[in-house]
Order: sequence, then structure tokens, then C-alpha cells
Amino acid sequence: MTAAMPTLLLLTLSNLFMTTAWYWHLKGGPAQAEARPLAMVIAVSWGLALFEYCLAVPANRIGFANGWSAGQLKIAQEAIALIVFGVFMVVVLGEAVSWRHLAAFACIMAAVGFLFVGK
Repeated sequence: MTAAMPTLLLLTLSNLFMTTAWYWHLKGGPAQAEARPLAMVIAVSWGLALFEYCLAVPANRIGFANGWSAGQLKIAQEAIALIVFGVFMVVVLGEAVSWRHLAAFACIMAAVGFLFVGK
């Protein structure tokens, strides 16, 4: 798969933007999150999501043009999203990783294996 690296790189970068768009406003706990005006949070998040789309759409086109199925692209994106979110959760939000996070990650990685085995 010649497009694996650009596809995975673009999907990773897009997930960095999307995870930030969805969760940045939770930093500082519930009281601080509630103190941020919802309209402002939505506007900032939409701006971040624009960059996510500018990376995800080309990633999917490159991968698809080079033989990845839509299912493979989606499951790869989900696996990357889980990794990116796990790092974001620990580094930015200060939450701990538990065995449940690791078990969920293992299930997603198993799904990746199922879709890519034999392809």
C-alpha cells in the first residue's frame, strides 16, 4: 500500500484537530467548562473542525485511490482517534488511563486486524 504513510499521517493530524475541537473546552473541570460561553465554544470548535476536514478528506481520497476500502479507512480512523484521544485525555485533561481504556483499545485494534488481514 503505497498510500499508507500519507493516509495515516493525514488521518492522525485530522484527529488531533477533531479531538481538540470536541474536548478542549472541558479542560479545567466542569465549573470552568460551564463558565465558557457555549456559542464561543461552538465557534472555536467549528474553526478547528474546518482544519480537520481539510486533512481527513484528502486522507480518505488518497487511501481509497490506492486500494483501501471505505471500511478500512473508517476503522483506521477510529483506531487513530482512540490513540489521539488517549494522549489528549492524559496530557490535556489530566485523566488517568484505566484497564477499561486499554480493553477498549484492544477491541478497536482487533477490528483493525480483521479488516486488514488478507488485504
